[in-house]
Amino acid sequence: GIYFKLGLFLISLVYLYSSADRVNTACFPGQMTDLLFMEKDLVMSLKDYIRAEEDKLQQIRRWADKLEALSAAATEDPEGFLGQPVNAFKLIKRLNTEWTELESLVLMDMSDVFVSNLTIQRQNFPSDDDQTGAAKALMRLQDTYQLDTDTISTGQLAGLFSVTPAHLTLTVDDCYDLGKVAYSEADYYHTELWMAQALKQLDQGETSSTVDAVAILDYLSYSVYQQGGLRRALDFTKQLLELDPTHQRANGNLKYFEYQLSKQKKVEGREDEEQQKQRKESQGRHDDYLPERNKYEKLCRSEGIRMTPRRQSRLFCRYYDNGRHPRFVIGPVKQEDEWDRPHIVRYHDVVSEKEMEKVKELAKPRLRRATVSNPITGVLETAQYRISKSAWLAAFEHPVVDTINQRIEDITGLDISTAEDLQVANYGIGGQYEPHFDFGRKDEPDAFEELGTGNRIATWLLYMSDVQAGGATVFTDIGASVKPKKGTAVFWYNLHRSGEGDYLTRHAACPVLLGNKWGEFFSPADTPEIQDLLKATENVLIVFDQRCWF
Repeated sequence: GIYFKLGLFLISLVYLYSSADRVNTACFPGQMTDLLFMEKDLVMSLKDYIRAEEDKLQQIRRWADKLEALSAAATEDPEGFLGQPVNAFKLIKRLNTEWTELESLVLMDMSDVFVSNLTIQRQNFPSDDDQTGAAKALMRLQDTYQLDTDTISTGQLAGLFSVTPAHLTLTVDDCYDLGKVAYSEADYYHTELWMAQALKQLDQGETSSTVDAVAILDYLSYSVYQQGGLRRALDFTKQLLELDPTHQRANGNLKYFEYQLSKQKKVEGREDEEQQKQRKESQGRHDDYLPERNKYEKLCRSEGIRMTPRRQSRLFCRYYDNGRHPRFVIGPVKQEDEWDRPHIVRYHDVVSEKEMEKVKELAKPRLRRATVSNPITGVLETAQYRISKSAWLAAFEHPVVDTINQRIEDITGLDISTAEDLQVANYGIGGQYEPHFDFGRKDEPDAFEELGTGNRIATWLLYMSDVQAGGATVFTDIGASVKPKKGTAVFWYNLHRSGEGDYLTRHAACPVLLGNKWGEFFSPADTPEIQDLLKATENVLIVFDQRCWF
């Protein structure tokens, strides 16, 4: 048969967190599920402690009530009371024995069990880096999906709730902490947004025991100044001084801002309208290393290029048997065209619920920070543009992995005998994989040297859960946006029949806004037989129109 080197890649956005291999990015929620149950256990332990304390106080209260009634009666006629030998004996006994026992009860520490449990579990708690990563991830979602701070703070993501549960809302303290994280990263754009939200909630009557308007205005004035907003920085400083006239830094800033503002007015007087416009546009969110970020984020928001009706009419659904493959003669696969150039197809119902759960179960204990191949050295390393954790599963480790591999081979016609192991990846809060190619380019001769595979000629992406919002796979050069659908696989070729890379296949994984996302990827090596492979994948049984009913 045709010999190909293949790579398999199983992607998940099941929110996981791992206490091992911590990274200064987002938390990763399936191991984060463990955190939920750990917190539940701590709450139960805390309630046990509260009940124990309440029982202790109840015993003390009963004893105090009894003695209060006895003392009231005894002190009305002390001599008559003590004239009774029994009363005299019991008084001596109480003071010598029972008050000592009461003292022991009062001093008894009922918190030992709870504190012990808390100490044991603390080693699994998220770190400061994890909290910073989660905050940055929330801001990444804010930018990608153009969410204002009020929408996030009130928990109205994707309009899912008419009345938002309290646990989904952000407090003044939460907004303030998000602003501080942005400030620590010199991200003054988000510092301003979240400090302004904190101030707004304070003005609306929300209270905080740790944050006041003075502290918020201090951050606001400086972050606005750093973005070139001198006038607004001066206004915030004046508001701060109205609340605290003795604020030393604000008094210094007031004089400095006034001086800088006077200089700016002179400069503006010499600028034409175009220069002023350019200066204003340069303020706000800074451009970063990704030149196509705006296009990428638009596609994530389903604002991509719309295919013309004529091109749309050429997309079909079909029953596919891969050249009358024995496995599909009776039960062909449901295939749907997603895009024409490059040709992207989706296969429906290609994995079972039981198989998905088993893969998650196998991968969860092994999740580690995902790596990418350095285009210069070929060495695998972590990168900020790929925020996820991954685990590798070999076919021999479990029959389910072998079954999935075989199914991919049967459907695509690609020999996966030399494939990379199945890679299970997890994208946590705000996790993403920014635009990239799955194939190695000519200037990356050692791209897959460490993996021991050839160049990747095709990609298989299997979604293992539905996603409520976000999480699309987008193609930045062609404007395609493929939404996750549980149990379906998306497939495309990364190389032309000549073996040259298809640069139209540049794609990205958008961060999941709500829900979970799973997928799978594989690719073969560049060989002369690729033309035959491409032809072999065009066999169909029955073709329907583009309104797929499966």
